[in-house]
Amino acid sequence: MVGARITVNGKEAPISPAAPHTTVLDFLRERGLTGTKEGCAEGECGACSVLVARPGVNKPTDWVAVNACLVPVAALDGQEVVTAESLAVPGEPGTPPTLHPVQEEMAVRGGSQCGYCTPGFVCSMAAEYYRPDRCAHADSAPAEESAGSADPEHGPNGFDLHALSGNLCRCTGYRPIRDAAFAVGAPTEDDPLAQRREQAPPAPVATEYAQGGGVFVRKNTLAETLRLLRERPDAVVVAGSTDWGVEVNIRSRRADCVVAVDRLPELRELRVEADHVEIGAALTLTEIERRLDGEVPLLAELFPQFASRLIRNSATLGGNLGTGSPIGDSPPVLLALEASVVLAGADGERTVPLAEYFTGYRRSVRRPGELIRAVRVPLPLSPVTAFHKIAKRRFDDISSVAVAFALDVEQGVVRKARIGLGGVAATPIRAYATEAALEGEPWSAPTVEAAARVLRGEGTPMDDHRASSLYRSAMLGQSLLKLYAQTTEAVSS
Repeated sequence: MVGARITVNGKEAPISPAAPHTTVLDFLRERGLTGTKEGCAEGECGACSVLVARPGVNKPTDWVAVNACLVPVAALDGQEVVTAESLAVPGEPGTPPTLHPVQEEMAVRGGSQCGYCTPGFVCSMAAEYYRPDRCAHADSAPAEESAGSADPEHGPNGFDLHALSGNLCRCTGYRPIRDAAFAVGAPTEDDPLAQRREQAPPAPVATEYAQGGGVFVRKNTLAETLRLLRERPDAVVVAGSTDWGVEVNIRSRRADCVVAVDRLPELRELRVEADHVEIGAALTLTEIERRLDGEVPLLAELFPQFASRLIRNSATLGGNLGTGSPIGDSPPVLLALEASVVLAGADGERTVPLAEYFTGYRRSVRRPGELIRAVRVPLPLSPVTAFHKIAKRRFDDISSVAVAFALDVEQGVVRKARIGLGGVAATPIRAYATEAALEGEPWSAPTVEAAARVLRGEGTPMDDHRASSLYRSAMLGQSLLKLYAQTTEAVSS
């Protein structure tokens, strides 16, 4: 369908003749918007960051920063994009433009040297600038202070530095960039992008965009999508494209048919019932984080450690489970929470415990033509929880080992233990032997030390470029000891 169109910086443009796999990054650069840069082509550097108008959590519309290098431009059919070029207000002929407040602070505080990464930083910073619930934190660090403050990752203006966790700078140094972020004020009443938040975002549109033998399809309903997948079981299903986009860019993979499910209303519900929480498979991690607002503490602990804010703005639980990767960060947490997946097919739905979902390396019980519609977390939740991600970087890294704990400890005795592991086997797994070693035993140092020895032998830890088998085994045991050290006082009180 050659009628597919995208609004860029307030002007509508046809997507044609771009191929269905063309990224937003390449589409923009081909139209002269070269402020959007390619640095890594896999969502790790943020040089390609742009703003997209998405359904809001606290207002009708949120300005969300995404990696333009990963998203197919056809996925934004009917949607609005803003690039760094349009943030400044053009001046009269012969006069310079008026810089956006974010751009102004980056300039006056020396936040740019070579400038390659700067447009991406500006867009990510602008998304945080326009976050409706951004407000000052009482324990935040003043812009001129650094280490030693109670909360060095939030500025006095409420700016959350995690908003920039997906943006890398190779020459400036992060201190002046942080200073710029902590110095921006609130949007003025006449700011057009702030005003735009009060209006509804673009409604999802049905798309069937075909060029050069490939087709990108988005249906209006889940039923239509499932019928299409029954006819085209070879189709690649995408939501945020944070995994598929890497395959397209780095491995030059192409698909005859790509089916988008990210805007299907049936996959975007979040409900808290009496006995469970149901999370739509196409909700982004950022949307889940902000809508749950800490109601599931173990998920709240996961989110800041899952990639970067740029990735979380697009990535979904359905995608993270659908890839079947043994090093995905959400499966260990969901295993500890005893979650189930709701699988939808043309012939109906079925619910499968996540502990029974994975069958092998990147394989699952999901049948051809089925989609993950939702994830269900049973209630009540275990009160003692923790997520330990062992990686070479504190944030925005792939885990060597990931361990999630959910324990019920009553009167000093472990009544129930659920432990999910990632990175130690061909699939994410439950640590059944360790759970059995804990249940019915006192929550004490001898019990934990004995169970830690069992935990070191769970799975089949391997040697690879991220960690050795011995290191992985040691970290498994150490994680339980750490949990005990962190929670003993809380449990005893």
